Amino acid sequence: MVPMSKPPQHDIDESQLDVTGPKRWAAGIPGVAVSLKRGVEQMGVARTVTTLRLLNQREGFDCPGCAWPEPQGHRKLAEFCENGAKAVAEEATRRRVGPDFFAAHPVAELAGRTDYWLGQQGRITDPVVLREGGTHYEPISWSDAFALVAEKLTGLADPDEAVFYTSGRTSNEAAFLYQLLVRSFGTNNLPDCSNMCHESSGAALSETTGIGKGSVSIDDFARADLIVVVGQNPGTNHPRMLSALEEAKKTGAKIVAVNPLPEAGLLRFKNPQNVRGVVGAGTQLADEFLQIRLGGDQALFQAVGNLLLSWDAADDEFVARYTDGFAEYAANVRDLDWEAVDTATGLPRREVELLARMLADSQRTIFCWAMGLTQHKHSVATIREIANVALLRGMIGKPGAGLCPVRGHSNVQGDRTMGIWEKMPEKFMSALETEFGITVPREHGMDTVASIRAMRDGKARVFFAVGGNFASATPDTEVTERALRSCELTVQVSTKLNRSHVVHGATALILPTLGRTESDLQHSGEQFVTVEDSMSVVHRSRGRLEPASDRLLSEVSIVCRLARAVLGPDHPVPWEEFEKDYDLIRDRISRVVPGCADYNERVRRPDGFVLPHAPRDAREFTGTRTGKANFAAHELTVLRVPVGRLLLQTLRSHDQYNTTIYGLDDRYRGVKDGRRVVFVSPADLDELDLLDGQFVDLVSEWPEDPTGVTERRAERFRVVSYPTARGCAAAYFPEANPLVPLDSTALESGTPTSKSIVVRLERLVD
Repeated sequence: MVPMSKPPQHDIDESQLDVTGPKRWAAGIPGVAVSLKRGVEQMGVARTVTTLRLLNQREGFDCPGCAWPEPQGHRKLAEFCENGAKAVAEEATRRRVGPDFFAAHPVAELAGRTDYWLGQQGRITDPVVLREGGTHYEPISWSDAFALVAEKLTGLADPDEAVFYTSGRTSNEAAFLYQLLVRSFGTNNLPDCSNMCHESSGAALSETTGIGKGSVSIDDFARADLIVVVGQNPGTNHPRMLSALEEAKKTGAKIVAVNPLPEAGLLRFKNPQNVRGVVGAGTQLADEFLQIRLGGDQALFQAVGNLLLSWDAADDEFVARYTDGFAEYAANVRDLDWEAVDTATGLPRREVELLARMLADSQRTIFCWAMGLTQHKHSVATIREIANVALLRGMIGKPGAGLCPVRGHSNVQGDRTMGIWEKMPEKFMSALETEFGITVPREHGMDTVASIRAMRDGKARVFFAVGGNFASATPDTEVTERALRSCELTVQVSTKLNRSHVVHGATALILPTLGRTESDLQHSGEQFVTVEDSMSVVHRSRGRLEPASDRLLSEVSIVCRLARAVLGPDHPVPWEEFEKDYDLIRDRISRVVPGCADYNERVRRPDGFVLPHAPRDAREFTGTRTGKANFAAHELTVLRVPVGRLLLQTLRSHDQYNTTIYGLDDRYRGVKDGRRVVFVSPADLDELDLLDGQFVDLVSEWPEDPTGVTERRAERFRVVSYPTARGCAAAYFPEANPLVPLDSTALESGTPTSKSIVVRLERLVD
């Protein structure tokens, strides 16, 4: 990244961050101005009006950003947030990356550019290839591109030597066909972005409730007494959630934020869609802010469970009728080490008791969380402790209550429903075989971390990605890049340039695809696709803009044509017919995917349909090993850091979404024109004898490293004095990804531990 020429300018008086006092941070009208400005810069005035008018509307297209659901029934004229508008502007941009661009820029030059620069060049217009030993990407016909991939794949000694990655932007139709192609080819190597984010949530909830998805609807927020938001920053990562929280406040709900950093949107929200949001002081969303130490959430909820039991605040009827394992859980939390809780959380005992009292008093509680919980070694145990408290209070299967893992990418949950997972259950695999007359492998495939290891070790030779930016999204950047460069072929299905196009195998392909905003015209006419939001609602998305190039193919077309090239014309799956008419794909989905019966009819309803969820709908837990909701008893984990070290988490700036960087500012945190910054509390800076604005190297330390490499370094970060929790620090990804060890993963889920990295700060002398 371009280094900052001066220390970050703080728009915030840090003394004002106490939640009881006035706030100068706000999410609201500044974001509207930024959205419109970015839109006009990228698209022009007319195109900006056209796209934003259709964004998240019933007859328009689903936001390519986050998975927060649209309201059922009435929708606002502007049913989008600042980051959603930026995502659309980036996709619908007038800027183009064509053959002339690639002829003018050797790959070595592009590799030296920043992620931000690459993303700002525009839409890729033509398929291109970087041949072995070549210096430039050059044009290639679609037929030759598919033939090249087919030659490499069919030449492998074993189908498991290929890795097929998926990002959350992929539609249900494309995802279903993609996994069908991969399994027809003979492997279950289907890593996806879930492996790096909410895999821990799925693992925890599958054991607790039998379904790895949340148990609330958007309407539940307006019915809740209490909403607990843990390890999540809605203002940056899920901005439309703030409107739902504001509505909940109007109906009397209390909101508690639990986070190592004070986050602007939860402290003071200015809703640009009403008068008060434009001219007033906004809404103070969080009634209480618990500034917890990184990784201390498991201890917090064990302590809350201890207090609830001591106060006889359990829902005894629910526990007796619907749960299993209560006795073991109760014994575990009653024997709690309170000193360990104090150390793990860093919270005053009165704040722990306050949260427990609020939970005891609430009859309808929603628990929300995101990456702040899922990316620790003990993440699965932590999420189960939250579920334990929900079960203890009977907060599953009732209006206004439930568990709500807030997923980030727009269709990441839908991809998993459609079969994008390296270990799909037998029922799904058998249904595929019955429906299509094929044989699919049963041996589990590789997740993201295992795939990187396999490429690194020469056991995987081909890497194919539909969407995403694998090189920037994954941990241990040096190892990941070495792994990708070890491949014989890397293929990226993309809309725009990113880091993964310049970190490539011996041969590399870029296959440009339609975006969500663009019309998709096939043989049977104009097509639509479907997606699933974070609360299991499946609905249509239809692009309306003219495609950026007449050489683009839809994701469905790319998968179908590749399947015909790889599997041959006699394969029993009707790939050619699927490409012509997406209704035919949905007919097959309806017979294979549970809950999707009558898919074509139900998805054409104005708001789509909701997938069944037995725990939410009927308090039935047939998906668990016991047939009931399961309490869990876990040993308490306390993250202890050596003297002179800090516990670092990676996070997003306000001006990025996932790995896509929209700009170099972070308005909510007062950072301007730079991304290589590390946020550290003033007290820790004093203790470490560092000053705000100094430059440091970040060095991570991991003594358990099986490779023998105990240190990783990210160079030249500017220190920003910031009111983080004591002993904790934060830096943006992907800049801080080199510090995350590949083999440091969450137990059970395999998710990289990007929220608990032990680091030291080495002062640089200019």
